[in-house]
Amino acid sequence: MTLIDPHVSNFFRVQLGLELGYYVDGGLRPTLLSFSDSYVDVIRTGFEQMVADDSFGPAEYERLTDIEFPDRESLKAYLRAMYAYLFEGAPQQPMPPG
Repeated sequence: MTLIDPHVSNFFRVQLGLELGYYVDGGLRPTLLSFSDSYVDVIRTGFEQMVADDSFGPAEYERLTDIEFPDRESLKAYLRAMYAYLFEGAPQQPMPPG
């Protein structure tokens, strides 16, 4: 597992953690994009690294967010869908399991 940038781990802990992770009202993308371009780039890169890193799985995600995924495939699908929502204009923020 590559080291996660502190900005990325904080973003996941706060915005995608147990408290706000299920709050999918469409406000996350505008919130993220209101920050500096350099911050948005750090978050984008963090998502890309997590999706590409085969050693990043449900246990690592749960340590960041307190949200459990049943398996690596469902986690990676969620991360890809969240990436599409945040950075590629997908219309709906994905809901984590539970």
